[in-house]
Amino acid sequence: MTYRIRNVVIAIGLALVAMMLTLLYVTNYRRSVQHSAGTVQVYVAGQDIPAGTAGSTVANELHKLSVPRTAVVPGAISSPQQIKNEVLTAPIYSGEQVTLRRFANAAAQGIRAQLHRDMRAIQVGGDPNQLLAGTLQAGDHVDLVASIHHPDPTSQAVSSLIVLRDLLVLVAPTTDAAAKLSSSGATSSVILAVSDTQVQRFYYVVKNDDWSLELRPVLDAVDSKGNVATANSVLKEGSR
Repeated sequence: MTYRIRNVVIAIGLALVAMMLTLLYVTNYRRSVQHSAGTVQVYVAGQDIPAGTAGSTVANELHKLSVPRTAVVPGAISSPQQIKNEVLTAPIYSGEQVTLRRFANAAAQGIRAQLHRDMRAIQVGGDPNQLLAGTLQAGDHVDLVASIHHPDPTSQAVSSLIVLRDLLVLVAPTTDAAAKLSSSGATSSVILAVSDTQVQRFYYVVKNDDWSLELRPVLDAVDSKGNVATANSVLKEGSR
């Protein structure tokens, strides 16, 4: 083989290799473009959702939407189950894709994760009997019962009634603390969840009247028709 023929063969070989590499690149690029142009399903908010909302609640407000793959927001969830045990840390607006970046672990938020919308946490001190210390547990529900003194200082009238019902116990006195308090006569405290309107009545009662918490049943709690007990009604109804 002459020198010239060898160079021609090498040139043809290099041209074939270049052509094959070009075809391979074009094929892969075409596949990449087709893959990017495809659509995927994401979850978007059906309405504005404020920060602090439980993930389980957010999950019920989501809608599926098909978008181009290139339009998917980083961290977008692929299933509502991913946020069930989370809490929203920043607002999500209607039509916005839901991402894990807006959520934090609910357990890490403590009692804050249990407060939504108009709910507030209030801590109140009292003696062990008032607070059911040693009996109450976080997650229990209680009623606030009180004896209300007539605001007229010249009146001796007192009325007893259940002022608020079904309050969630966020933090309860510990059993050890209850035993020490009972012997010392000191006070302990409990943290309850109340609405922003209930808190006004709650605060008035604990600051001005005699009161106590009463534990509600864990299952199938029923509320009787409300009434007000006075000296006359107690004497009239007797032991009924």
